[in-house]
Amino acid sequence: MQNSEQKAIITIVLADDHSLVRDGIRALLEEEPGLDVIGEVSNGLDALKMVDEKSPNILIIDIRMPELGGIETVERLNAKGKSNTKCIILSMHDSEEYILKSVQAGANGYLLKDTGKAEFVKAIHMVQEGGKYFSGDISNVLVNNLFSSDKKTNQSSSKANKSTPFDLTNKELQVLELVLAGYTNKEISEKLQNSKRTIETHRFNLMKKMEVKNLIDLSKKANKYNLV
Repeated sequence: MQNSEQKAIITIVLADDHSLVRDGIRALLEEEPGLDVIGEVSNGLDALKMVDEKSPNILIIDIRMPELGGIETVERLNAKGKSNTKCIILSMHDSEEYILKSVQAGANGYLLKDTGKAEFVKAIHMVQEGGKYFSGDISNVLVNNLFSSDKKTNQSSSKANKSTPFDLTNKELQVLELVLAGYTNKEISEKLQNSKRTIETHRFNLMKKMEVKNLIDLSKKANKYNLV
C-alpha cells in the first residue's frame, strides 16, 4: 500500500559544458526526494544520444555549449516527434531573443542560473506534470511580447522593407530608437523589461554592427538609413 502511494521517480539528464555547474545541479537535485539524475553530458550531440539511450523524463540543458547548443538540441529532439522527454533550458541569459527561440523550439521551461532550489524543484515537477514553467522575469518577457505582438509586427514589417546593411534584430531596432530618444540603459531596461546587462549588450552590438564609436555617429547613420 505504501509503495502504491509513492510518487514515481523523475529521471533527469543534465547537459552543461562546465563540470562544476553539473556537479552543483546534481548535488542540489539529489537532495530532493523523488528526483534522480541518471546522466550528464557536456554538449548537445551527446545529450541527444543519452536521451535516446536512457529516455529520461526531463532534460535540463544549458543554452550555450560546444558542438550543439541547447536551443538547437531541443529543436532536434522535438522534431523527431518520438521522444517523451521534456526539456528545461537553463541559462545565464535573459535576452528576449533567446527566450522566444527556446519557446519556439519547444522548450517546456526556461530558468536562469541564479534560480533558487525551491523554484528549480517546482519547475521540474510542473513540467513533469505537463505544464510549462518560466521564472518571473522570463514570464514578463513572454507576456510583454504577447501583448505587443501586433505593434511589433507593424513596426518590424515597415522597417524590414527599408534597405539596411547592418542586419539589426527587432530588439536592436527598439533599443536604437530609445537610445536616440535619450533614454539611459536603466530606463530602457525598465521599458523593455530586460536586465540592464542585456540592454548594454544590445547597445554594444548596435555600435559594432553599425561601425560607429559614439552617439553622434550612431544618430547620423540611423537617419541616413531611415532606421528610426
